[in-house]
Order: sequence, then C-alpha cells, then structure tokens
Amino acid sequence: MAYDYEYLKKAVYDLTKIDLNAYKEKQMKRRIDTLIAKHHIKGYDKYIQVLKTDKERFEEFVNYLTINVSEFYRNPVQWDQLDKQIIPELIQKFGKNLKIWSAACSTGDEPYSLVMAFSKHIPLNQIKIYATDLDKQVIAKAKTGLYSAKSVASVPSDLKQKYFTKVGPSYQISNEIKARVEFKEHNLLKDTYQTGYHLIVCRNVLIYFTEEAKDAVFVKFQQSLAKGGILFIGSTEQIINYKEIGLERKNSFYYEKM
Repeated sequence: MAYDYEYLKKAVYDLTKIDLNAYKEKQMKRRIDTLIAKHHIKGYDKYIQVLKTDKERFEEFVNYLTINVSEFYRNPVQWDQLDKQIIPELIQKFGKNLKIWSAACSTGDEPYSLVMAFSKHIPLNQIKIYATDLDKQVIAKAKTGLYSAKSVASVPSDLKQKYFTKVGPSYQISNEIKARVEFKEHNLLKDTYQTGYHLIVCRNVLIYFTEEAKDAVFVKFQQSLAKGGILFIGSTEQIINYKEIGLERKNSFYYEKM
C-alpha cells in the first residue's frame, strides 16, 4: 500500500475529525511534512502509528495543524471602528444583552479584546462572549490568560493598565475579564452552529481553507446571525458573494445580515 497524502488525510480524519480536504493542500502538506521531519519519522503510516499511541505527539499535531497566530486588538483601526460605530449600532438595535461569538478564538486574545471593547459601552457583568476553537491546547492557554508583551502591544494603554498585571516579562489578564468569556471546543467545518448571534467575529482563519470550505462557513455564519447582526472578518479576507448569501457589506471587514 502506498502511504500517500490521501492516506494521511483519511487517517487524520478518523483520528481527529479534522478534514484536511478543507485546507489548501500545498500549504498544509508542507506544514505536516515539516513536523514529521522534525521527529525523524519515516513515512505517513509510521507517523499515524505514533499519533495513535503517543498522547503528547497527538496533541502537538493538532496544535500544529490549527494555525494559531493571534494578538490583542489585531489591526487596531478595525477595532476602533468596532468601538465607535459597530458596538453603538448593535446596542441601539438589540439592547445591551448581546449574544456574541468569537469563532476560532485561538489563545483568547480576540474574545478578551471583545470584552474590553464592549466594557466601554456595557457594564462588565452584562457582557458574555462565547469563544470556540478546534484545539483544546490553545483553549487551555486562553483560560490561563498569560500573554507576551508582543501579544498585548496594541491594547489601549488605559485598558492595559486596568486589566493586566505584569508577571516577569509577561502580562496576566484579570479574572474579571476572564469571567466574561465561555470557552468551548468547536469544529467550524463539522459541528452545528448556534443561532441568534448579534455579532460573530472570525478573523484571519478562513484564509487557510479552500474556497469551497470558506463559502460553506460564511453561509453558516449568515444563518447563525440574527437579522441585522454583524460578521467581523480579518483584514486579509473578503466575501465575494456576500449579496448572494444574504449579507450587506458595511465596509471591507464588517458585513450585516439582511
């Protein structure tokens, strides 16, 4: 039997329920081959055997597969627009009891940024962010809430002073911010989506997906939003067929459900 990439995709799905067909093949294959070479393992079949028997290697693989690059207030101009335009509009439309989802939330930088952004408009105890990711390791890191100076570089200085404590070279986010976020594992390609969201934030993740997978996720996001709800995407992403799927573009990064 030839243990090629097709074999690996099937074996990985059986083990993890991660569908590699939804990711750009050249990019993903290169990442996986690099990881296998790092451990001096010969061939996909032997690597799959390692994943089946070694919990540490298995978790490393899932963590490596789910590309985790995140920082607080990434692309600050877009967050400034959230603060000055989007949040006030959402409150005006739906009140202060908002249902918000940070999808593919990685190490928690984004959902915690959302709590801080909303805290300027809504009392902290009224804010609730649902945050999901495929990778339980990054969720564990998010719950710990310890970040590098680079991660928090774009946090507005007043919020950094109010909600972070310096711990050696790192920054620990406060428990009052952490308490406003509920983390759960979720697979964007496979799991069901809740409905009635007023804001969905999913940024700089779908760029790794195939066009078909990307389109399918955007349709599901549209279905998950309440009418008038907002989808906030990353600066490297765009929704070409937004009108066809029932969205209106407010600007390059914000789309409203019609």
